[in-house]
Amino acid sequence: MNQIALVARSFVSDEEGATMIEYGLLAALIALVVAAVAFTLGGNLKNTFTNVSDCVAAPNNTNCP
Repeated sequence: MNQIALVARSFVSDEEGATMIEYGLLAALIALVVAAVAFTLGGNLKNTFTNVSDCVAAPNNTNCP
């Protein structure tokens, strides 16, 4: 019976699993932020390259500086 109590205490005090879960949650959060930033900047970057392409094709366009 003492050995069962010792194993139970050891299991309760072991924090390796909790640490791995925390790292997993942190990695998921970072991936979510990177995806959100890429989605937001992707549209802006596409518009910028489209404007540059239009200005190279037709430099007298009114939208070109």
